[in-house]
Amino acid sequence: MAQRQKANPSAETTGLRSAGLKVTVPRLKILDILAEGSPRHMSAEDIYKKLLDASQDIGLATVYRVLTQFEAAGLVTRHHFEGGTAVFELNQGAHHDHILCIDCGRVEEFIDGGIEERQQAVAKRMGFEMRDHSLTLYGHCRKPNCPHQKHR
Repeated sequence: MAQRQKANPSAETTGLRSAGLKVTVPRLKILDILAEGSPRHMSAEDIYKKLLDASQDIGLATVYRVLTQFEAAGLVTRHHFEGGTAVFELNQGAHHDHILCIDCGRVEEFIDGGIEERQQAVAKRMGFEMRDHSLTLYGHCRKPNCPHQKHR
């Protein structure tokens, strides 16, 4: 997956304002961390640790509050993968699904037109008009020399 470009401050400011949120330092800092995309899916605690590493005086409660505001404004998407911890990713508008390694927790994104078509067909057959969906596959990474894989 391609590395994300770091959002520039004016784009971040515009994104916050267009979402109806006031531009504040905590919001800008958290949005910047999410825009860096490394890793792409982060918990509130992960974001808080990055803020601490950057010597930012923003509390964990503020991180949770800002992420909730971002989610309500459609700026981020919250996921509940295996393990129960909520993780967040910047919403960039393009739909994708996820595959998660149950050994190390690594998450990869994918897009598969065949899966998308099949889900639409199932919804139609069941008498539904699908508005949205979430698909997460769980498995064991089998890539040789995977840097994320724990040795068994």
